[in-house]
Amino acid sequence: MQLETTGTATRYLYLVRHGEALPDESGLTEAGRQQATLLGRRLRDIPFAAVHHGPLPRAAQTAHLIHDQLKNVPLLPSEVAGDYVPHVPPRHELPSEAADFYLRFLADTTGDEREQGAALARRALDLFTGPADGGEDRHELVVTHNFLVAWLVRDAMHAPPWRWLGLNHANAALTVIRYAPGRAASVLVTNDMRHLPSELRWTGFPPEYHV
Repeated sequence: MQLETTGTATRYLYLVRHGEALPDESGLTEAGRQQATLLGRRLRDIPFAAVHHGPLPRAAQTAHLIHDQLKNVPLLPSEVAGDYVPHVPPRHELPSEAADFYLRFLADTTGDEREQGAALARRALDLFTGPADGGEDRHELVVTHNFLVAWLVRDAMHAPPWRWLGLNHANAALTVIRYAPGRAASVLVTNDMRHLPSELRWTGFPPEYHV
């Protein structure tokens, strides 16, 4: 297993899928706004160095509502934290029993989308992962979309590139990855919704998956 060897301090990466979105994705529902505010309250004592967020309204609004609960933290829009397909695998990369399902799911992804998504995914790994430079631990929050959370969790687990597929995260759920010098990345929590009351949990999942 490859160890994280660059940087001299531990990075804690907090990943959040945006709150529940309106049907036209022009912003958040009232439930989505509540989700974001409650998550911000949970995170307000974390010494964040930065809050990054994707450019689409549902991610930007979520980030602003979280940011309202924080103190003196830079709020940084970033296309790298946007909504894109990070990797489209060829059939031979996929398990034979799942290949048809995943390839149908990705069939409408254009060539330009595949190229741009792969480039952004590489930049996300460069920007958000690995130990931090300097002598102090670094805490960063990325408010993004399901695909990027899945991509970064896959990378932390040293799973093959296709394995971002099938990793799903609820709206305003929290995932935390630790990158310590000289150690493999560690997923500390994933899809954590303890900050949400039961009626606000599991949005973004089909009803039959709610638990």
